[in-house]
Amino acid sequence: MTETTTTQRDSAASAEFEQYRHELTAYAYRMLGSTFEAEDAVQETMVRAWRAIDGFEGRSALRTWLYRIATNVCFDMLKGRQRRARPMDLGPASSADTPLPPPLPEITWIEPVPDRLLLSPGVDPAEAAVARDSVRLALITALQRLPARQRAVLIFREVLRWRAEEVAELLETTVASVNSALQRARATLADDPPSDTDPFQPLDEEQQALLARYVEAFERYDLDSLVSLLHDDVVQSMPPYEQWLRGPEEIRSWFLGAGIGCRDSVVVPVEPANGMPAFGQYKPGPDGGYVPWSIQVLEISHGRIAGLNYFLDTTRLFPLFGLPLVYQG
Repeated sequence: MTETTTTQRDSAASAEFEQYRHELTAYAYRMLGSTFEAEDAVQETMVRAWRAIDGFEGRSALRTWLYRIATNVCFDMLKGRQRRARPMDLGPASSADTPLPPPLPEITWIEPVPDRLLLSPGVDPAEAAVARDSVRLALITALQRLPARQRAVLIFREVLRWRAEEVAELLETTVASVNSALQRARATLADDPPSDTDPFQPLDEEQQALLARYVEAFERYDLDSLVSLLHDDVVQSMPPYEQWLRGPEEIRSWFLGAGIGCRDSVVVPVEPANGMPAFGQYKPGPDGGYVPWSIQVLEISHGRIAGLNYFLDTTRLFPLFGLPLVYQG
């Protein structure tokens, strides 16, 4: 094979690989619970595929072959470590006046993911809706409770809608084994089902009105208006801290106590995350101006806010969501 032919073949292979990047990232995110690990896993998948392309004989579709490599990469990354979680999985709710505990390492937490990393350009709206629903924070958290192999089976069978025979071939096992793993995974999730939330619909006037009222109340620090938007069992969390709060009055007390530094914040809309509305929050800095404080991901249920997820790892998350680390107004 000439150098020119090899270059053309490699270029064609790269283009074919790239068309699956978004869906592989979505798959790896569901497996790993981390945006940055998912991107690393897909990059490693591409590298392994590139190295092995000469041995790919086309006995299976390229997409299936890439998913097999991605699955093995994810299995390797999951070996010997604890699952990622949300604060609500680590202990009971705290009261608003409980001092913050020390922050826990990044590897502890489920991370938010911008929708654009998961959805291929021009994807069918129905497929996009399914993809967004399958990366809800509550569902990603539930998936992390499953052993890696059960997790993969559940994703392939119930999210990607692969046939049991296809999954068995990919995992190099039997259909009976796949069906058994799926049954066990379903039973585990049935014992503690993920909370349900309304799908985020950016063109829905009622949802947009709710979000506009939230931003206005937050920036004005009008806590009466803010808590009026919350469900009675609303939950607030702030990774990397394991502390979390339940109920509008606890949240009001927190904003008037430990969270008083959020007064006079600026809240900036960003692209949806995990199929839910998201914002970047800048709070007043000690030397004037504003400093990054959190990526806010809101969970909506029955027209009210059911979850306030404030992710404080601004150094990594603000650039991921296209926000500067210095507020520019």
